[in-house]
Amino acid sequence: MERKKFLECAIIINTHGVRGNVKLESLCDSPAVLADLPRVFVKEGNNYREIKVLHTSVFKSFVLADLEGITDMDAAAAMKGTTLYAAREDFDLDEGDYFIADLIGLDVVDVDDGKKYGVIKDVINRGSSDIYVVNTPNGERMMPAVEEFVKKVDIDGGKVFVKPISGLLSDD
Repeated sequence: MERKKFLECAIIINTHGVRGNVKLESLCDSPAVLADLPRVFVKEGNNYREIKVLHTSVFKSFVLADLEGITDMDAAAAMKGTTLYAAREDFDLDEGDYFIADLIGLDVVDVDDGKKYGVIKDVINRGSSDIYVVNTPNGERMMPAVEEFVKKVDIDGGKVFVKPISGLLSDD
């Protein structure tokens, strides 16, 4: 499975001040992760245009950013609603960490017998843990992405190995 080179990292939700700064909603693990990026990209057709990040600060759950080329409030306002992307190589992942985008499309299989339950369709984050949305032969199922159920994630092998309780991913 080919991995995306650019990943959604933020949405410009507003202007900040009169000098062209923007307020960003982070799509990263935390606003601090977003604030550490040296550059972001804007998708233009099938291409990505690089924008250098000049300065950032974290404000509550948002990031305030000074981006190269956005020099006044009008230019910042014109960018409102724009999705920003980050280059995969600009993130420093720890061993065992992975991007949510890389989970989409992985097979969900039983760690003991290899039975395939389905395919990850989406990942929802609503608090203490992620929730995997799995397309199964019996419809869509949701499974908390916790150690009790998820035993191993093999991004390169295209599989998530699980040990679900009865009825979680199948009707048996």
